[in-house]
Parts: sequence; C-alpha cells; structure tokens
Amino acid sequence: MDEFELIKNYFQKLAKNNPSALNLNDDVFFDKKNKIVLSLDTYNEKVHYLNFKNPELLVKKIIRSSISDLISKGVNPKYFFISGSGNKKHFNKKNLKLISKSIKEEQKKYNIKLSGGDTTNSKVSSFTIVALGLSAKIVRRNNVFIGDDIYVTGNLGDSFMGLEILKKKINIKNNLKNYFVKKYFLPNIPFPITRYLFNFAKSSIDISDGLFADLNKLINNQKIGYIINSNKIPISKNLKNYLKINNKNILKFISKGDDYQILFTSPKSRRNYIKNLSKRINVKITQIGSTTNIKNQRRIINGKKELESINYTGYSHQF
Repeated sequence: MDEFELIKNYFQKLAKNNPSALNLNDDVFFDKKNKIVLSLDTYNEKVHYLNFKNPELLVKKIIRSSISDLISKGVNPKYFFISGSGNKKHFNKKNLKLISKSIKEEQKKYNIKLSGGDTTNSKVSSFTIVALGLSAKIVRRNNVFIGDDIYVTGNLGDSFMGLEILKKKINIKNNLKNYFVKKYFLPNIPFPITRYLFNFAKSSIDISDGLFADLNKLINNQKIGYIINSNKIPISKNLKNYLKINNKNILKFISKGDDYQILFTSPKSRRNYIKNLSKRINVKITQIGSTTNIKNQRRIINGKKELESINYTGYSHQF
C-alpha cells in the first residue's frame, strides 16, 4: 500500500475528534483558536537524499522543503526544530561546523529561529524537522472550485534534472551541471508570495511529489476534474534547451517532485491581480490549466494532442 492508503486505513479515524488535524488530509496541523500552524517532515539517507557528501547544502535543502509546507498555506514560518540521526562519520567537527553555518544562514534568509530538537546515534543519517508558524487562517487543500484557474510559481523540473546528474544518469557540461545541482540542493522557494496568498488562492499545496501527484492531492475526493496544457508548464531556459536538444519529454521531468513551488487554484476574476503581483514581488506565477465539472477527469493536452496522465503519477512511498 502507499502512504496515503496507510493513513486512511489505520490513522485517519484516530484523528476524527481533532479538527486541528484537518482529517490528516493536509500538509499541516492548524489550531485556529491558538493560531498555531505546524508541519513535520522526515528525510532519510538513500531515500530522500543520496548521501552525506554535502552536509552544508543538504541541511539547507531540508530546511527549505520543510518550511515550504507553511509557505504554501499562506503562513510565515517562525520557529523550527531539527532532529538529526547519524554517527561520528556524519557528525564530525568539520561537518558540524558546516551544518551550523548553513542553519545560521537559513535563519537569516527566512527570518526563522532554531528552537530545539534532538540527536541520536544511527548507522544511516536522517533528519526530522518541525516548522511552526502563527496564523488565524490557512489556505487549505480540498477547497477547489469548478472553473478555477490552476497556477504554479517558479519553474519546475530543474531539481529532478539535478538529481539525475548526481545519480550519473545524465552527463552534461560543467556549467549546466552546476546550475541543475544547485537547483536540487537550493530550491528557490517562493517566500515573498506568502503574505499575499489569501488574496487569491482558494486551495494550495507545495509541489514535493510531482505536479500531477500533488494536483490530485489538492483536489482529493472532490467531484472536480482538470485540464492541464503541457505547453504552459514553466521550465527554465536551461532545461528547455536540454529537452529540445535531446528530444526528451517535459512531463517526465516535471512529474518527479522536489520543486517546492506552490500549486494553487484561483478564480478567473483574480487574473489581473495575480499578473500584477507577480511583477511587483518578482515571483514567476504561471497559469497552466483550469478545473472542470467532470469528476476524476485528468486531462493533459499538448495543443490538440491528448496525453496519458497515468504515465506521470509522481513519487509515493510504498509499504
């Protein structure tokens, strides 16, 4: 079974009397009365990251991907807690200095404060991060309306390209290699959009498991479908050139996740506002499709050509 079946079958009922748990069907815990918004993420070596060769970059990646959950809800992260597991090879003095320096830089960049955590000894490294923000409201999942526009921030696919390079599955010139690897380790999360999200987004999620996998989670069991135009999906010039030269399919690169951009739905009436906001805060925001009134419709089009959405399901843990 996958991770979502596991939650539904064994844990969802345990949270039914706790409205703050959001039926275990969102990315955060939300205590509206006390204005607490909290997320928790775990990262395991050889599952979520390949190895411990770049601890200074790795810790930045996991902090950014963790606070991304709150950002996609329209909430500024304020505090974070980090638990690290490993051994003396992972946590030697050199690595600890690098990790400490990176955490300090991320605190300054995103105005967040390290507030606690834990350390344990283990053969394989792993990290768990709790991110906490204070807000009286959030932009939820599963609040999608028929006829809404579908948007994403930033560019998609660069991170997966970087991972494929690190896995030595793709070999390209050094300048491009450095660009994509940097995008993998240092996702450019759309932090400036956070405070404005309530002004236009009806439903939102960060893209961690892949565009279509997360879009399906955003809609969930609502009687709503979607149409996505693959030609409108935003990618960088570097990725576009690579795909063109090597005759690769864009959908395979933007469906694998690790982008940590925001995927959201918005009424058509907010198009001009979003367009102007994008310019004002210098965050790329692209309309890629729309929702429909046909339940379970999952259409991906490329001009007049219909593409099979089942081929681009994204990442999911299996148990």
